[in-house]
Amino acid sequence: MAIVSDEKIIKVLRQYNPWWRTPSAVLAESKPQKRMAYDQALQMLRHPSIRRFAVLSGVRRVGKTTILYQLIEELIRQGIEPKNILYVTFDNPILKLISVEDVLSIYESLYPLGGMRYLFLDEIQYTENWSLWMKVIYDSREDVRLVATGSASPILEKGSADSGTGRWSVLKIPTMSFYEYCRLLRLDLPDLPEDLRLSQLAAWDKAKLGDLIARFAPLQNHFNRYLTIGGFPELALSDDDAYAQRMLREDVVDKVIKRDVLSLFNIRSPLLMEKLFLYLCMNSTGIFNATTAAKELDNTSVATIESYLAALEMSNLIYLAKPVDVGSKGALKGKPKIFIADAAIRNAVLMIEDVLSEEEELGAMVEATVYKHLLSFYQGSTARLGYFRKAKDNQKEVDVVIELPRQKILCEVKYRGNSHIPASDAIVELCRDGASGITHAFLVTKRLEDHGTARHETEIPILRIPAIAFLYLLGKAEAGGAGGKL
Repeated sequence: MAIVSDEKIIKVLRQYNPWWRTPSAVLAESKPQKRMAYDQALQMLRHPSIRRFAVLSGVRRVGKTTILYQLIEELIRQGIEPKNILYVTFDNPILKLISVEDVLSIYESLYPLGGMRYLFLDEIQYTENWSLWMKVIYDSREDVRLVATGSASPILEKGSADSGTGRWSVLKIPTMSFYEYCRLLRLDLPDLPEDLRLSQLAAWDKAKLGDLIARFAPLQNHFNRYLTIGGFPELALSDDDAYAQRMLREDVVDKVIKRDVLSLFNIRSPLLMEKLFLYLCMNSTGIFNATTAAKELDNTSVATIESYLAALEMSNLIYLAKPVDVGSKGALKGKPKIFIADAAIRNAVLMIEDVLSEEEELGAMVEATVYKHLLSFYQGSTARLGYFRKAKDNQKEVDVVIELPRQKILCEVKYRGNSHIPASDAIVELCRDGASGITHAFLVTKRLEDHGTARHETEIPILRIPAIAFLYLLGKAEAGGAGGKL
């Protein structure tokens, strides 16, 4: 006897697919502003000659489900029969009890229509053997196009590697860039030259660069809010920032740690997982030592700490940056640097009352935001991102290193009133070192007037650029299709 009757499944499917009755009903769920992953997924969904499924991966509230509704809206607009479009979420307790195959069988018995079928499967990792069934559907049903979402990226990527090679691609969706945030809120955007690249700015004269930077002044208050609210579309549109932070804490952090992580990974101590994430928030942007963390967290075993750390990374809550060798200087080995996936997550967890007035906290927020933007910008490229710290002098560090076959880029964040760096600073030494292979170097500053080439005599100029301009230009270039080409 089936655990759930077909009638119950049909009732759920009808609730999730109101466009079967009223095609315009999708408009209530769709949103006008589209994220970059929308275009990538639509291209896969409608490509005339290359058939490929798409799997969208990202933390909760990042906009994955909205993208599915936007795709459905576009298909209906193009004239696709609404009954040929199926949306289901396996986050639903009833649908968790059945397989993808069962859902598809019941759906097609309800509407035995001809033509191409379009399947949208939300939170796919909650159904057993999902990758096997997607493989079966791909191989046996040429009349099916499919887009799925999931919150645990390595689980999705493993499924892609095991069964999905040549069948589907995983598209990672980080929280919004500052540029996306500005577009979502429909702010007055600065008038900028077409195809502007950050790599060009070091060659600009002082007056031209000053004119460019001044155009970002009207966005300063919005940038401060972006740092505290983060890149979560629904929360960014809220007019109650305090409530938005509470929702961030409850919906993103608590649900991921207390439900998603526990159900998807072998977590024996939920309390320890919570303590570890709090520990990481308190030490964000710092170099992580598993032995030290194990001692400070109830003398837990190092192996447990490392496995829980991996689970948090898989759940898209943190990024781990590995050390990278640069030039002839020996680099610290082994220990990763921790970045919370969005600065606002850290704010919500720590509940710092006035974070914008605390210079050290603000610096950590901006450093994490810079890393997230760079990681997103270089997604899909051959770039290797990490950090540099001298092995023999642990005070000398470069926050972010981007390594490409023909480029090596340094990025140091000094988000404070005085961004001056001494000649002995690691970024200066490396830009003087002819063997380092550095091609570009950026010093990310706080004040709009703090810009221009650093005064140190180096083989590679170090460009001082305010964070608001650096992040906006990076996000704009990515949105324009220049990802991976600084």
